[in-house]
Amino acid sequence: KGRDYLRINKLKFQFALGRAGLTQAELAEKIHMSRGNLSTIVNGKSCQPKTMFKIADGLGVDVTELLED
Repeated sequence: KGRDYLRINKLKFQFALGRAGLTQAELAEKIHMSRGNLSTIVNGKSCQPKTMFKIADGLGVDVTELLED
């Protein structure tokens, strides 16, 4: 139960964001997501796989690089 939803690892996200040379606001704009929604997900709210793929794609990383262990 609940396996359909994924959580982002905040530290992994911040490393990927730095490697991509983006701010969180720039990433949100790039992937057409509100800054507030992205922030909520980064701060621990689970999200649907399609949302996680969208974030990973915007950062140029594989989704597995962002998942909570």
